[in-house]
Amino acid sequence: MRGKKNDSSRGAKRSDRNDRPNKNTKSFSKNAPGRGGDGRNKRDEKPAFGTKKFGGKPRTREEKPFSDSKTERDGNQHGPRKFEHKPAGKNFSREENIPAHANFYKKKFKKPKGRNAEDLTSTSGEIRLNRFISIAGVASRREADKLIEMGLVTVNGKPITEMGYKVKSTDDVRYQGTRIRAEKKVYVLMNKPKGFITTMEDPKARKTVMDILAGNVKERIYPVGRLDRATTGVLLLTNDGDLAKKLTHPSHGAKKIYAASLDKNLTKADMDAIAKGLELEDGLAEVDAIDYIADKSKSNIGLEIHIGRNRIVRRIFKHLGYEVSKLDRSSFAGLTKKNLNRGQWRYLTDKEVNYLKML
Repeated sequence: MRGKKNDSSRGAKRSDRNDRPNKNTKSFSKNAPGRGGDGRNKRDEKPAFGTKKFGGKPRTREEKPFSDSKTERDGNQHGPRKFEHKPAGKNFSREENIPAHANFYKKKFKKPKGRNAEDLTSTSGEIRLNRFISIAGVASRREADKLIEMGLVTVNGKPITEMGYKVKSTDDVRYQGTRIRAEKKVYVLMNKPKGFITTMEDPKARKTVMDILAGNVKERIYPVGRLDRATTGVLLLTNDGDLAKKLTHPSHGAKKIYAASLDKNLTKADMDAIAKGLELEDGLAEVDAIDYIADKSKSNIGLEIHIGRNRIVRRIFKHLGYEVSKLDRSSFAGLTKKNLNRGQWRYLTDKEVNYLKML
């Protein structure tokens, strides 16, 4: 019949691939004919941008209505929002057009580089006693208040129980008789080179390990134990007196591993004698382990000890008629010189510090 469309093709099978809808076209939809839908494309029903009206006017960038649901529900009493650019005036900062009173947001608050007494004191050079105790690592501020209240803290020989009492960095502050200092604990691991002595200063003006740090560490740290001038290897420096005492105490000293090069091969009998322990002029020298170093001559010996007496390794071999031509400490309390060349140093990680404290 004229004017009537033929709908017989609606349910017909599409055998030709060219008749199938293209996924890359906008008309492709799950609701397109032949895909189980009602034949409508919802994407095509959406109005184009800028045609939707609000209050009889098209939506534009310069004149944008409030879009939050509360405003739409209650009605916009003030009309569409207008975007304006205010020039800088007396009430505005010339930089970024920010109100002058809001400039404090742009201030840069610098954190102190270190928790030293000098960094954290007030302008008068004083610091609260509880904060001083906290920085020294004795206790938290709240716990420090309790220690002060109990009379366990003295300043310049006088017990202090007053809350909010202030001290100077030069004051003699003691907790249960032991002097404490308001500086953070620092732990430095060094690969000591040959020719440096392990002292804070030398009256003969010889080079010390402190010269290697060259003022890079503000805190007053000192070596834990000693390595003689010709010995190289792992050296720990810190201002943590409790840890230093623990690692060097004769009863539970830290394990140390050395590699020694002798002037001649070490016999098996002498090695067994060292392993059993030698009686030296200052007492029995006990060695935890000793053996030849693999892939080297029998003049290269590795040994592990925990005693820390002066020049103990050299004296052990000298007692049996050997001279140590080269001595290197490869490990101290589980710390090694990995990734550290001669004369280089680094700070210990928190994990390493915690490990030392658990020994």
